[in-house]
Amino acid sequence: MKYAIFILTFLLSTAAVAQIDLNKIKNKVTGGKPSAKEVASGLKEALTKGTAKGTDQVSKTDGYFKNPEIKIPFPPEVRQVESTLRKMGMDKQVDEFVLSLNRAAEDAAKEAKPIFVDAIKQMTIEDAWSILKGEDDAATQYLNKTTSSQLKEKFKPIIKASLDKVNATKYYKDLITAYNKVPLVKKVNPDLDTYATDKATDGLFVMIAKEEKNIRKNPGARTTELLKKVFSQN
Repeated sequence: MKYAIFILTFLLSTAAVAQIDLNKIKNKVTGGKPSAKEVASGLKEALTKGTAKGTDQVSKTDGYFKNPEIKIPFPPEVRQVESTLRKMGMDKQVDEFVLSLNRAAEDAAKEAKPIFVDAIKQMTIEDAWSILKGEDDAATQYLNKTTSSQLKEKFKPIIKASLDKVNATKYYKDLITAYNKVPLVKKVNPDLDTYATDKATDGLFVMIAKEEKNIRKNPGARTTELLKKVFSQN
C-alpha cells in the first residue's frame, strides 16, 4: 500500500513538473511580456514598415501634389510674390511652379527609404522601451529628432537634382525675376532648395507618423507575430 502511494505521489509530482515546464515553454512561445530584444526588434520592424509605406505613398505621381496634408505650396515667406504674380496674369506659371515643386519631392522621395532604414538600425534597446510607452508618434518623433539633419543633408542634393530635372528651378527663377521687376517691391530670392528639402522631409514624417499610429491603434495593421506581441503590450 505504501509503495502504491509512493508511486502515485511520484507520478503526480512528475506530471506537475512537466506541466510547469510546458507552461514555461508555452509562455515563451506564445505569451508573456516581450523581451527587451523583442521590443527593439518590433519597433524597428514597425518603423521599417512605416517608412517603407510612407515613402511608397509619397514617391508615386501626385503623392505630394494631391495630398492636402503634405502638398508643398508656394514658399509662404514670399507669399506676396505669388499674389502679385497672379494679379499680373501669371496664374499658369505659378501653378506650373507649384506642380513642379511637388514633382521634385515625389521624385526625391524614392531615394529616402534606405536613409530611413539605416537610421532605424541605430535604435537602442533603451530607446525602444521608452518609445513603446510613448505617444502615438513617439517612434516617429525619435526618428525625426535623431536623423532629421542627416536626412536633409543627404536629401538636399537629391531635391536639387530633382528640381532641375522637372524645371522647378527654371520656373522659380523666371517667377522671381518677373516679381523683382515690379516697381517698388522689395527684392526677394529665398533658397528654393532648402525650402523644398524641408517640406519634402516634413511630408515623409507626416506619413510615417500616420502609419505608426495605425500600427499602435489597429490590430489589423500588425501583420507579423512580433508586431502583435510587442504592440499588444502598449
